[in-house]
Amino acid sequence: MTNTAPNADDSLLPAPMLIVEDDLLMQARLRDLLMVLGYTPEALLFAGSIAQAKALLADQPIAMALVDVGLPDGNGVDLIRVLHQRDATLPILVISTWNTEQVVVTALQAGATGYLLKERDDAEISLSIRSALRGGAPIDPFVAKRILELIGTGGTLLANQAPTASREGGASPLSGREIEILSLVSKGLTNREIADVLSLSKLTVGCHIRNIYKKLAVNSRTQAIFEARSNGWLP
Repeated sequence: MTNTAPNADDSLLPAPMLIVEDDLLMQARLRDLLMVLGYTPEALLFAGSIAQAKALLADQPIAMALVDVGLPDGNGVDLIRVLHQRDATLPILVISTWNTEQVVVTALQAGATGYLLKERDDAEISLSIRSALRGGAPIDPFVAKRILELIGTGGTLLANQAPTASREGGASPLSGREIEILSLVSKGLTNREIADVLSLSKLTVGCHIRNIYKKLAVNSRTQAIFEARSNGWLP
């Protein structure tokens, strides 16, 4: 049996956590998983629609969000855009049944930092949430395979992103330090952990990450990792 109990690394959980999900059974499932990770009921905010989520956001800030795409009053991607505009560093993990390339890429472009399918078992969902909590960019294996296949065949879903130097055969626009930092980001390290590993200040790491976003014309860790890997700048 997989042990999903919290450990010392999970002792400081970002809260409150917003869960935007209209299925009551899925709400209960996520509540149970989050409480195993160490959350208390008081630290969890549940919304069954975009309107309810916006009402909660009007009253208080949040530290992380789990968002479904298919909601009764609209597309969860629209809410992701709102959340990302409010706080570009906010971890937003999509947990949904929708798995088409267009929906997935649109969610990532809107600011989602990870994308997971509901069909995964509890252990997989728990591990993905834990990765997102630590600053990682968890992508469902099925979703990642579809996107990588699309990139490999020259698909057009990413056409609205600004072109980068390597798409024209040039070298990476990232410095050695930026590639080093992005590599640590891809392993799920938070800004604080990266700062400790590289003996830098947290502010310096944040500055490097903002520069990476600017150079790659992206606005999330997930997009930066995909961009760098698809161009061969990151293993």
